[in-house]
Amino acid sequence: MALTPTRNKLKASTLSLIFLFLTVPLLLTLSFPPKPEVKFRGSIAENPQWYNVLAQEVQRRKIKVGLVNTDILELGEHGKVLQHGLADVVTIDFDRVDETLRWEDFFPEWIDEDRKWGQPSCPQIPMPRFENYRDIGVVVARVPCGGGGEGEGKGVRDVYRLQVNLLVANMLVRSRWTNDQGVVDRTVYSVFIGSCGPMWEIFRCDDLLWHEGDYWVYKPDLRRLSQKVMMPVGSCKLAPTKGELAGQKIWRSNTLSIQNATPSQKPREAYVTILHSTESYVCGAIALAQSIIQANSTRDLVLLADSSISAQSLRGLRSAGWKVKSIKRIRSPHATRHAYNEWNYSKLRLWELTEYDKIIFIDSDLIVVKNMDDFFIYPQLSASGNDQVLFNSGVMLIEPSKCTFSTLTQKRHEIASYNGGDQGFLNEMFTWWHRWPSRVNYLKIFEGEDNVDRDIPNDLYAIHYLGLKPWMCYRDYDCNWDMLDQRVYASDAAHQRWWKVYRDMPRRLQKYCGLSEGMDARIRKWRRKAKKANFPDVHWKIKVRDLRKWRHQS
Repeated sequence: MALTPTRNKLKASTLSLIFLFLTVPLLLTLSFPPKPEVKFRGSIAENPQWYNVLAQEVQRRKIKVGLVNTDILELGEHGKVLQHGLADVVTIDFDRVDETLRWEDFFPEWIDEDRKWGQPSCPQIPMPRFENYRDIGVVVARVPCGGGGEGEGKGVRDVYRLQVNLLVANMLVRSRWTNDQGVVDRTVYSVFIGSCGPMWEIFRCDDLLWHEGDYWVYKPDLRRLSQKVMMPVGSCKLAPTKGELAGQKIWRSNTLSIQNATPSQKPREAYVTILHSTESYVCGAIALAQSIIQANSTRDLVLLADSSISAQSLRGLRSAGWKVKSIKRIRSPHATRHAYNEWNYSKLRLWELTEYDKIIFIDSDLIVVKNMDDFFIYPQLSASGNDQVLFNSGVMLIEPSKCTFSTLTQKRHEIASYNGGDQGFLNEMFTWWHRWPSRVNYLKIFEGEDNVDRDIPNDLYAIHYLGLKPWMCYRDYDCNWDMLDQRVYASDAAHQRWWKVYRDMPRRLQKYCGLSEGMDARIRKWRRKAKKANFPDVHWKIKVRDLRKWRHQS
């Protein structure tokens, strides 16, 4: 049926309105495309889990992300989520460290501590221009694992890995980003990508928010992290002095002022030693406590003891000044049965002392001759050098932590120890450490003929009595002289310094350093052998006046 003109016009008008209704929104959409929706809390199905953890922490705040050793393209889909999520993403530019440098260049066996030939120096590790990236709130870094991995039973010692970790740490410590309210916010985060994760010597396991597979999310404690970045890049230089640290802006802005701190804010610190498996070092531990007290220390004294220490000895130790805590000893998986170091892994119990922020561990065959309290300013792990790239674990600063203790106990079966004891193991777990002067842990050993008289320096903090211990000898001289394979440890000057501590301690404590029948027999045996060998130092001729000998004979 044919349509009338009126009906045709009505139909045409209707079609025009429908067409206009459909096309105008389309044209507007094409002219003004919608902004992508910013998702801070996307579902696990939409975003990678590490991003969800980070986004939940950030809570819709505008925050800039810096990329280290990676870029958006390399991150793939994860990079797209990151770019359209938290805020702007920038790539942090830096020059890679010289590939010819080796770990030994940063951790030499010896340095000129006295600066006779000038200030010791370290190889350069390039860093970015931090002033260009002050507003970074999150750093995402791909971590190289390097060689000498844990699968070989060794810690990782890789210079490029160290560079990336130090770069991230410095970036976070120097960040001053502003939140939505215009307030400077010091809360920062780091995301590490890689199978080996970050260096735990720099990024503490206590600050780990989340870890799964190759992704690690941290919320660092900037006060502690600032202490790390103020240290030299290796043991190629001594850790800076207290005065040198106080003059640094980063240290002042991130480190708690002790003088102005409330009692609850003041760091909890202690000197700690350990006795296990035998009572032969009880006298040494008593002398150690007394030497610390005689040096006018204000810190706590804590002694860890296993069940081998008798009730009588514990009374003497407490009377000497120690707060005694009972422990269950830990066996070294790499030591032979009944070896001297079979239970040396008991030293791992130090990390369980979480009532303290920092502790300085001192072996019980040392004495302190000068107040060491200032050394508590340093971070974990600080110690004096031993040989090669290693530190000596006889005196060291550590920061107690339950997760650190858990990691150490888990890794003790995987990571080897060059000497079967704690020192070898800890050197593989803490490959990045901070060098204290050797006078903090003066090893009583005299190799070569440079010091014929075996004198000791006047500026020592602590003396480490290698070889036969002073309380195992007569007071009259160092009995290491009487044994051919022990003479390298002999020093009458160091010997007398230990006995000065003994002389100044209360009489009630001196009885714990008595001479046993077995000790006396051993000394007389080796005196006879020294006489027969006619050792030229003629210590075997010395007339013994040690009252402990006569008390024993009576």
